[in-house]
Amino acid sequence: MLATDAGESRLKTDSNEFYCDVIHGLMQTPKRLPSKYFYDKKGDSLFEAIMMSPDYYLTTCEMEIFTRQANEIVGFLTGPDTAFELIELGPGNCAKSVHLLGALLAAKASFNYVPIDISENVIRELACFLPAAFPDLQCDGLVGDYFDTMAFRGLIPGKRKVVMCLGGNIGNMTIADANRFCSTLRGFLQPGDQCIIGFDLVKNPAVIKRAYDDGEGLTRQFNLNLLERMNRELAADFRVDHFDHYCSYDPLTGSAKSYLVCLREMVVHLPGASIPFEKDECIWTEISQKYTKSQVRQMAIDNGFTPTAEFLDTRSWFMDTIWTAV
Repeated sequence: MLATDAGESRLKTDSNEFYCDVIHGLMQTPKRLPSKYFYDKKGDSLFEAIMMSPDYYLTTCEMEIFTRQANEIVGFLTGPDTAFELIELGPGNCAKSVHLLGALLAAKASFNYVPIDISENVIRELACFLPAAFPDLQCDGLVGDYFDTMAFRGLIPGKRKVVMCLGGNIGNMTIADANRFCSTLRGFLQPGDQCIIGFDLVKNPAVIKRAYDDGEGLTRQFNLNLLERMNRELAADFRVDHFDHYCSYDPLTGSAKSYLVCLREMVVHLPGASIPFEKDECIWTEISQKYTKSQVRQMAIDNGFTPTAEFLDTRSWFMDTIWTAV
């Protein structure tokens, strides 16, 4: 059954960690806030709505891959020794993963599923949904930062690992940070262990920009909710109506970035701190990095993996790749 026990000790310090990260980020020049704090209960709900938006193509593309090619993916994960841990980093509502879980169970693979998410709400909802959808599935849901939680929990010795990071989550890092992430991940794995990682690919710049500035204004609400969350949880006094959402995309670097723009000069107060804002000053909240196929293959090689298989949607806008640790 799903449990959140391993995250309890971290949850007790989340408010303090949130406060420290906010103060540190807002004291920088330029100001920035970690994107992981988008995901409170309201943020989770807004992001699920974004994933359903016709402008946000990433979910549709990756869903196509998992609904049409799950059996092929299973073929690269199973072998003579099929017993493994399937560890998913940032499962969200598990909408794509369920197709792989179903295909693995149909293939009678011997595995247990370990979803890890920063959002306690996500793990709690999976604890209700997964046992009903897959009564035979062995699950162990954990709350916390990915690598801290993996280290805290400890991995089952001698059991093969398959780590999933879907949804283009790796794109929420700079290229340098993504390489550090892959190198750190490799440190948790043994030769023969595998990863399934989703990468959003370079494409028409207008398509990419529209995904982060959707016509329904959902991404705008999602970004502004970060200010509301700081007001709710950290006793900040942001005037949310005095900020707006802005996004940009640079086709030469493949970087889509989101910002919160301050519309007038002000001072924002948090307990023990006063943060001045100039008119039109921006807070950088998120990056969504896009990759070429060759960049993805090189990232695997540079960090101790062999590119094993690639799965693309029919438009070749998104790629889920399997890497094998060497």
